[in-house]
Amino acid sequence: MTQAPMVFVVDDDPSVRSSLKFLMTSVGLQVESFDSADALLKRKLPDAPSCLVLDVRLRGLSGLDFQRELAARHCHMPIIFITGHGDIPMSVRAMKAGAVEFLTKPFRDQDLLDAVRIALEKDRERREREKEVSDVKERFNSLTPREQEVISMVVSGMLNKQIADQLGTAENTVKVHRSRAMEKMHAQSVAELVKMIDKLESSVRP
Repeated sequence: MTQAPMVFVVDDDPSVRSSLKFLMTSVGLQVESFDSADALLKRKLPDAPSCLVLDVRLRGLSGLDFQRELAARHCHMPIIFITGHGDIPMSVRAMKAGAVEFLTKPFRDQDLLDAVRIALEKDRERREREKEVSDVKERFNSLTPREQEVISMVVSGMLNKQIADQLGTAENTVKVHRSRAMEKMHAQSVAELVKMIDKLESSVRP
């Protein structure tokens, strides 16, 4: 990941967009602002840690509806809501749907900057986790079907002899498959292999 973190601001008030952009750039952040959710949807998002500063009330698609739309598109960019018309049910709904913060105008600049820092770090960590899973998946897919079968049995706790009996093959053959599979997976131990397979399984759990 070579691109710098990016903050997207969506607010239909030009003066708010301008002041938020000035605030973010004053602390060295890259910012892009939009006057509607639809305008941001047309933008190809960068492959970099990002977060969204989003007004609740917008023309067209509202902020809360936009949050739902991003989730439907499997876009996991952290959201910080800002509003001059917030209420408790609205903030609860936003936070339950995964928002990082819900700030009511007027808010302190530092509160927003703190929320942005937390959101960018959260997105960076998510991207790192997804990269790790992607790398492990690529290694696992490089295994032959028999190697995949063997290491699945290994991580379930079966011994080489038990695996050989179940597969109807020689124990030495199992050892060869196991050794090659661990080498391809870059696993130094069974414990490390178990962690890798657990990451793969966790990534497909609902």
